[in-house]
Amino acid sequence: MSDVALSVLDLAPVAEGSTPSQALGNALDLARHVEALGYGRVWVAEHHNMSGIASSSPPVLIAHLAAGTDRIRLGSGGVMLPNHAPLVVAEQFGMLEALHPGRIDLGLGRAPGTDGLTAAALRRSRDPFANEDDFPAQLEQLRGFLKGDLPREHPLHRIKAVPNNGYEPAIWLLGSSGFSAQLAGELGLPFSFAHHFSAQHTVPAVDLYRASFQPSEVLQAPYVMLGTAIVAGEDDAEAEFLNGPNVLQFLRLRQGHPGLLPTPEEAERALKEPSARKFAEERRASQIVGGPATVRRGIEELLARTNADELMVTSVIHDHAARKRSYELIADVVDLAPREPRPATATA
Repeated sequence: MSDVALSVLDLAPVAEGSTPSQALGNALDLARHVEALGYGRVWVAEHHNMSGIASSSPPVLIAHLAAGTDRIRLGSGGVMLPNHAPLVVAEQFGMLEALHPGRIDLGLGRAPGTDGLTAAALRRSRDPFANEDDFPAQLEQLRGFLKGDLPREHPLHRIKAVPNNGYEPAIWLLGSSGFSAQLAGELGLPFSFAHHFSAQHTVPAVDLYRASFQPSEVLQAPYVMLGTAIVAGEDDAEAEFLNGPNVLQFLRLRQGHPGLLPTPEEAERALKEPSARKFAEERRASQIVGGPATVRRGIEELLARTNADELMVTSVIHDHAARKRSYELIADVVDLAPREPRPATATA
């Protein structure tokens, strides 16, 4: 499986008994660890009002990770564009690209990444020229600011995002349905699908992206990355035990009670309840959990169904050392070797 590229999606989980500061320290330690293993990129996700996730400000965390690593690409998985003025995103990521040339990805999503009330609090300053229901227009405006080429008829064409025009991160579209898949295809942009929480829509979205794809200055052919939840242990039993906290935390989020990442012992007890067992079984359908042989079969099956170019692996595990070990085992399974991920730049 050496043909598939591997990357990492890090939510900077705040584990029970830990702190956000420790979670952010672990994020840097993990980035250095997977860089040495040969992973191509690390992305961090934007979430708000969730005590168990410390990555509320992707550009700040990306700057920290980029300063503490040497070559691995860093990016957002993603920045939720409706939460931000396009000019602000262009300035932040243009500056990141200027500080770390050729290493910055800007993954963009259109979901809020939080609950409705928090989303409203994030959007106190409205962009009069676009809103959260007009993602394509926001994206066009953002790309115009990054390139410095907003058309003269655009009401904001005299505004310059600094740095820009030469300091452009690689733009990706993220999605969990067909909307962003089709838009990414039509614009000739790379596409990252959230298989880890929308597995039933993965194949239709990927097919739609490829069918919609139009070559562009960014890409000549489609490029698909799948966000994939994988927990690897020394054997299947250990992996299932390590995966329990992630399942329980996700269940509590669905119930409206988000919190810290629980311990595996607490998860083992809580998931014995009949309703929790049913949820756990459904959750497992979108995950790959097991020892090396099981993980290999799961990855091979996923690649056979999707022909993905890259897997962005998220391993949400309570113990940081066990999380690092999970990424080691996954790298071993696919015979990972250090290499440049594709598309590596905005003009790949």
